[in-house]
Amino acid sequence: MEINIVFIVILIVILSAGFVSAGDIVHQDNVAPKRPGCANNFVLVKVPIWIDGLENTEYVGVGARFGPTLESKEKHANHTRLALADPPDCCSKPRNQLTGEVILVHRGNCSFTVKANVAEEAGASAILIINNQTELFKMVCESDADVNIKIPAVMLPQDAGSNLENYINNNTRVSVALYSPKRPAVDIAEVFLWLMAVGTILLASYWSAWTAREVAIEQDKLLKDASEEFLQVGSAGSSGFVDINTMSAVLFVVFASCFLVMLYKLMSFWFVEVLVVLFCIGGVEGLQMCLVALLSSFRWFQRFAESFIKVPFFGAVSHLTLAVCPFCIAFAVVWAVYRRISFAWIGQDILGIALIITVLQIVRIPNLKVGTVLLGCAFLYDIFWVFASKWLFHESVMIVVARGDRSGEDGIPMLLNIPRMFDPWGGYSVIGFGDIILPGLLVAFSLRYDWLANMNLRAGYFVWAMTAYGLGLLVTYVALNLMDGHGQPALLYIVPFTLGTFITLGKKRGDLKTLWTQGEPERPCPHLQLQPLQQKD
Repeated sequence: MEINIVFIVILIVILSAGFVSAGDIVHQDNVAPKRPGCANNFVLVKVPIWIDGLENTEYVGVGARFGPTLESKEKHANHTRLALADPPDCCSKPRNQLTGEVILVHRGNCSFTVKANVAEEAGASAILIINNQTELFKMVCESDADVNIKIPAVMLPQDAGSNLENYINNNTRVSVALYSPKRPAVDIAEVFLWLMAVGTILLASYWSAWTAREVAIEQDKLLKDASEEFLQVGSAGSSGFVDINTMSAVLFVVFASCFLVMLYKLMSFWFVEVLVVLFCIGGVEGLQMCLVALLSSFRWFQRFAESFIKVPFFGAVSHLTLAVCPFCIAFAVVWAVYRRISFAWIGQDILGIALIITVLQIVRIPNLKVGTVLLGCAFLYDIFWVFASKWLFHESVMIVVARGDRSGEDGIPMLLNIPRMFDPWGGYSVIGFGDIILPGLLVAFSLRYDWLANMNLRAGYFVWAMTAYGLGLLVTYVALNLMDGHGQPALLYIVPFTLGTFITLGKKRGDLKTLWTQGEPERPCPHLQLQPLQQKD
C-alpha cells in the first residue's frame, strides 16, 4: 500500500502546485489598441431572453472595446425588443426603420465600429453581433474608426445567435436585456475554502506530530532497556514515512514542469478520465488511512485494528482496514460516476482532504534546509507556469491545465472547490492541492519539532507557522479579488510568509542551526547516561 501512496503523492504534487482561482469576468487586455472612446475592458455580459413575454433562457456574450459601459444590475437593465438587421451584416443602412430596438447582426464584411455606427444612426438602442464560431471574439477599434459610439455592442456565440434568429423568423416576439454584474468583493466560498485549507493542515500536522512523538517515546524505551533489537525495530518503524532530501526537492521542479507540459499538450477528454481514475485511487487510500486511524482511537475497534490477515500482493492487512476499504472504494466510484452533478464537489473535497492529510502524514521534510529548497523551487515553478509561461505558449499553462481546457470537462479533479454561492456569475472558487501540501510539509515539521523539544504553543514554532500560512492564503484571496478573479499562483504569497517567518524566528531564538541541519532538538541517550557508583561496605 505504501508504494502506491508514494506514487500518488508524487503525481498529485506535480499536478496541483500553485493555483487559486475564482473565474475571471474582466479581461484587461494590454495588447489590443486603446485610445479615447475605445478603452473599455472586455467584460462578460449577461443576455437574458424573453419569448412572448415569458423568460426563456440566458446567454453570455462579451462587451466591445468601444461604446458605453453596461448596467451592473439586472433591475436597471431595460427589456428591449430584438430585431433582425436587413441587410444581416449591418454594413449599410437597414431597410427596416428602428425605434429603440436591439438589432441582431452577423459578423463580417465590415468592421465592428462601422456596424455599431450604422445601427446607432438607424435608431437602435444596442447591437448584438453574432460571431461566426462558438467562441467569443474581442471587438476592437481600427486606427481610423469613428469611436464616438453611444450604444453598447455585445458579441454572442454562433449557436446563441442562431437560436435567436430562429425565434424571430417564426414570428415570435423576442426581448432581451443587457447587463454585466460585478462579482462581490468577498464570496462566502472563499471563506470556507480558506477554513478548509487551514483546517486540513492543522489536522495533518497534529497527526504527524503525534506519530513522531510516539516513535520517539518508543525509541527512548528501547534505549533505556538497551534492547538488542533496537536497530531492527527502529528501521521497521520508519519504513512508513518518506523523507524528502535536497536532490528530490530540486528534481521536483524538473519533473513537475515536464509533466505539466505533457498535460498541456495532451489535454483531452480521455486524459482527464485517466486523471479521475488516478485521483480515485489516491482518494481511496487516503480516505481508508484516515478512517482506520480515526476508528482505531476507539476501544471498540482496537481489537480489529491490531489483528492482521495476509492478503496477496499487499502483505499483512488489519481486519479494520479490510472492513473500511469497500466503503472507501464505493464512495470514490459513486463520485466518479456522478461527478458532473451540482453537489459532486462535496465528494471531491472529502476525497481530496483525506488524500492531503495522508500525504502530510507520510511525506516529511527532515530539516529546514530541505524545506527551504523545496518551497523555494515550488515558488519559482508556480510563478513561471502561471505568469511567465504566457510568453512561450501565449496562455497560462497552469491555468489551462487546471481548468481542463480542450477536455470538455470543468477541470482536473486535483483541486478543492466550493461553488460561489452569492456570485451572480456562479462558478467555483478553487485551490490546488500543492498550495496545501507543500507549505503544509513545513507547518507539520514545525509542530513535530515543538513536541520533540517539549515546547508549549507560545514558545514553539507551530503557531507562528500556522498563522503565517493563514495570512499568506488570505493575501492570495485579496490579490485574487483585486485582479477580478484571474488565477493567482498562491505560493507566490504563501511561501514568503511561512518560510520567512520560520527562518526569522529561528534566527532570533538561536535555533536556526539546529532547525537547518538536524531538524530535531538534541535528546540525551538514556543508555549513555552515567550511573552513580555504589560504594561497597
